[in-house]
Amino acid sequence: MKKALKTLLKICGILGAVYAGLFAVFFFDLDGKAIFKFVEPTLVKHYDSMERRDPMTRPYGAKPTND
Repeated sequence: MKKALKTLLKICGILGAVYAGLFAVFFFDLDGKAIFKFVEPTLVKHYDSMERRDPMTRPYGAKPTND
């Protein structure tokens, strides 16, 4: 019985630590800050280096094409 109680307390402690960690991520918006600091610069670099068609070079009255 003691062994089962000890195991149950360990599981509750681990779950409590996971819950506290997830709450800290939510409370301090750590996921949003990580996206802003690490993911967004990569996406900006990728999309800013893409070649784009200049819409000003299209003749007046021409219908847009789906390139």
